[in-house]
Amino acid sequence: MAISTDMLAAFVKVAETLSVSAAAAELGVGKSVVSKRVAQLEGAVRATLFARSTRRVALTPAGEAYLAFARRALVEVQAAEERLRDLRAELTGQIRLTAPVSWGQRVLAKRLPEFLRQHPAIELDLRLADRVMDVAYERIDVALRWSSAAPPDLAAVPVASVEWLLAAEPAYLARAGTPAAPADLAGHHCLCYWRESSDDAWTLVRGTQCERVQVRGRYHVDNPEAVADAALAGLGVALLPGYLCDEALAGGRLVRVLPGWTPQTKFGTRITALATPERLRLARNRALVDFLRRQLGG
Repeated sequence: MAISTDMLAAFVKVAETLSVSAAAAELGVGKSVVSKRVAQLEGAVRATLFARSTRRVALTPAGEAYLAFARRALVEVQAAEERLRDLRAELTGQIRLTAPVSWGQRVLAKRLPEFLRQHPAIELDLRLADRVMDVAYERIDVALRWSSAAPPDLAAVPVASVEWLLAAEPAYLARAGTPAAPADLAGHHCLCYWRESSDDAWTLVRGTQCERVQVRGRYHVDNPEAVADAALAGLGVALLPGYLCDEALAGGRLVRVLPGWTPQTKFGTRITALATPERLRLARNRALVDFLRRQLGG
């Protein structure tokens, strides 16, 4: 016989009250119904769960061991039912969302139309910005950031990973030579998403090896899209996120440089959804974060 939630509920109530009558009153059914359900459960688990006398009911050792499992099972079933109710209910309202400019344009914006098709009563307000926005002050529901950690007042959910690599135009490498080791980068024009002087030092890792190289270049730019354009124009070796150069690499317009080495950047390798705990509990915001994790493999 399959175990039902009615059987588990009857068992738990009798165990908590040590009375069939009290359990029946709390469950809103007759005493005979409670007794039948407990008997059915005992038959299903092939164990005596209660020691019974004319005056009292007591848990057997088997009943004591089974009680914790029964309680957890009831909690899980209730949580699943609530989750299904949320999914069946039409999500409504506005979601204010922010993301880095280049990643938002190249990756995020391509996925959001499908989310809106799935939830026609949702309104999205997307703000692309590379500055760190104040989530609470600017009333942001979900902030997507280059980060693997969260401030103590925010919840963090990883939604996507990002690969960093070095790439250059074939004609540039034909002129300047192909670097064979990280130290060779010092003799090349190097391009990266530049904001401060520390960005002129690149760190590359291969297994247990770690090399830090001081690089130089004639072109400093604070926009990663412009870095990719400069690499395609043959201005040097570029430090880029994969999503900005995958198509160019596949088409041969760019080639990987030092493919055995992995650049380490201040941005990290993860896009994380940050939100205040109360906003993340809202069904529409949680649905968006879960959707992005499925879409982006987070």
